[in-house]
Order: sequence, then structure tokens, then C-alpha cells
Amino acid sequence: MNLPLHHCIRPGIVHFMAFPSTMKGEGPVVDTLRHILNDAYFEVVELSWIKDPASRAEAKALVRASGIDARYGAQPRLLSQKLNLNHADSAERGKAVAEIKDAIDDAVDFGLHDVAFLSGSDVPAAERPAAMDLLEDSLDQICTYAADHDVRIALEVFDRDIDKKALIGPAATAREIAERVRAKHGTFGLIVDLSHIPLLGEAPDQALVPVKDYLSHIHIGNAYFKDRANPAWGDMHPSFGYVEGANDVPEIVAFLKTLFAIGYLKVDGSHRGTVSFEIKPVGADDPLAGIACAKRKLQEAWAAVSLQDANQPGFLTTAGPR
Repeated sequence: MNLPLHHCIRPGIVHFMAFPSTMKGEGPVVDTLRHILNDAYFEVVELSWIKDPASRAEAKALVRASGIDARYGAQPRLLSQKLNLNHADSAERGKAVAEIKDAIDDAVDFGLHDVAFLSGSDVPAAERPAAMDLLEDSLDQICTYAADHDVRIALEVFDRDIDKKALIGPAATAREIAERVRAKHGTFGLIVDLSHIPLLGEAPDQALVPVKDYLSHIHIGNAYFKDRANPAWGDMHPSFGYVEGANDVPEIVAFLKTLFAIGYLKVDGSHRGTVSFEIKPVGADDPLAGIACAKRKLQEAWAAVSLQDANQPGFLTTAGPR
């Protein structure tokens, strides 16, 4: 398979993670966004809230001029305010639903049609069935609202036991909620992140195969969970190559091969799935250096995928039409 990466993949990046000073909707949003939009490597950018009206207008104009596919990530809005879409208290859960509806309005005003976020917190095992019902109800309300605004909803799968401790969660729970919501809302999908797979104790096939029919988007990044005192510990998305990090080129290769095997990526280019870097500088790390590192690592993995077992029967087979 001697193909350019962009023939099969639409590379993207999560802006507010690459430049965490913008994560709360403040800081140098426009200047940092310009770095991404001026880089022809990227075809997709994931934005979040921008509180300053002037900065928002400038960012909106930049996105329009760049021709990039921009999407909206509402994860920071929930996490920074500790909002929970499956909270047992109806008033608290209502606050989370209202926040996502506001995010949808924000996205629509920006001209975006994809909004992503995460579930609420995990609960003791005996309480999970009830929490799943509450999450389903929240997602039903959100998807109904989104449909009226021509917006697609995606739920990102997070870790359950280490850092964010989200209800969704292991692949089995991700599949269950996707099945339940998709039955009523045909455009609902899931985001699986390579960064979260080791935190969940899963392998790429365990994380991806059960949810292959519900994938709308993919994130790719690193994780570290050896020493809690390390500033990269948990769901911090350090750069690829971080010492004792969980993901590097071999893990990216395995991930890409699984994405081909399930049909999210296709050799003939008939489905160029989005694969967005979700990386975050640790401490005083330079964000631009981290972005350059991520691009090099993906290119190295792509070269390995192109060479490894490329002539063996069944390699990079697809799983039917998407």
C-alpha cells in the first residue's frame, strides 16, 4: 500500500487541547487558531467556546477563509463547570443539558454542524443501569434539539477508573448507549480516542470493533499513568514520545490497522475518516513542537502501515460500506 496519508485520512487537531490556555474560552484563541489554519496538513479543527465577541468574530472569519472543516467540542464546558449529564439530581442534570444546548446554539452561530462532549461521572456498579437511563434521556433531549438545528451529536469515550472516571466508559457501555440513542436519532455517533484506550485497559480491537457501526470521529494521542506525581499523569494527553508514555508509533500502527479492518479508513479512499490529534503540552512544553512531533509520529506510523504485511491476504480489508 504505497498511498499518501491524506488519501485515506482527514487529519485534524483539537485546538483547545493543543493550546490549553484557550480551554476556558479565553486567552490567545485567534493567534493560536491561526497556526492551525495556516497549516495545510490539517483538514479538520475542533474548537470550543470563545467568550470575547471580537475574538469570536475574528476566529469565525478565519475559519471561513481557511476552508477547513471545523467542529465544536463542548467537553471543556462540562468539565470546567463539573456538569454531569447523568446526575441523579434532576436539577443538576438539567444544568448539564442546558449547557450542551447552549453549546449547540454557539456552534450554529459559528456555522458548525458537529458537537461533541462526554458523559457524566461513573457510579457504583449497582447504580449504573439507572445512570444509563438518565444519560439516555439527556442525550435524547440534546439530539432532538440538535436535529432542529441541523447539528450532529457525538459522545466521546473517556476513562472510567483513572482520571475523568466517566460512565462512558468501556466499549460495552459505549456500544449500549449508542444502540439506545441511535434507535431514535440516526446521526448520533461516538468518538474513540487512542489516548483513552490504555486508561481503559483495552486494546484497539477491543475498543473499536464493538462500536464500529457508531463511530463518527477518531482522536489520537498519548497517555501516561505510571507515577501519580508526574505532571502528565492521567488524562493529560502528553506528546508522543513522552517518557514511559502508553502510546507511540507501534500503538499508532496497531490503531490504524484496526481502523482499516473495521472500515473507518479505506484503502481506495472512498471513506477518508477524520483522525484528530488530541495532544496537550506538559508544563512549559512548546505547543508547536508538540504538534510537529505528532505529525512526524503519524507519518512514521503511516509508513509502517504501508510496509508491514502489505502483501498478505486480508491486510487492511474493510468491513463493508459505511
